[in-house]
Amino acid sequence: MSKLIRNFISKLSGKFASRTYPLRHDLNVPISISFAPAKTTGKLTMIGGALSIKGQTKDLSSNGIAFIVDSIRLKEHYLVGENRVLNVELDLPNGKIAMQIIGQRYEQIGEHLSISKYLIGANIVDMSQIERDIYEEYLKFGSKRKKQIKSVLSLDGTNG
Repeated sequence: MSKLIRNFISKLSGKFASRTYPLRHDLNVPISISFAPAKTTGKLTMIGGALSIKGQTKDLSSNGIAFIVDSIRLKEHYLVGENRVLNVELDLPNGKIAMQIIGQRYEQIGEHLSISKYLIGANIVDMSQIERDIYEEYLKFGSKRKKQIKSVLSLDGTNG
């Protein structure tokens, strides 16, 4: 009897744990990453806007993204670490959006060093409400929404 109760509690706690993390969506869109604007500390000024890198998302969720890039750093500045805020632009089918993220972890992927890439996981820290709405719509519908709109327009004969 106690084994049955332990199994029930284990399954129940597993269901609660799975609901505490946002659902990840395997959505691949172009991404552009740059450093947050320059910060001045004493006589040292870090220039941020000129450094950028392009890549591809691996998955998206309501509070984070994972993306793949060719390098883990831009010049001497690493993309992950030191709570460095990165500016990101996603080229979604329903519009370009901008957000700010902080890289949390990375891993090198690829079989050979000459073609290695980096998978970076990051938390979203800031996004305007309009861009949040566009992003959430894309998470909910993916590319299907755009296809549905096109098919409705072509069926009614006004476009197409």
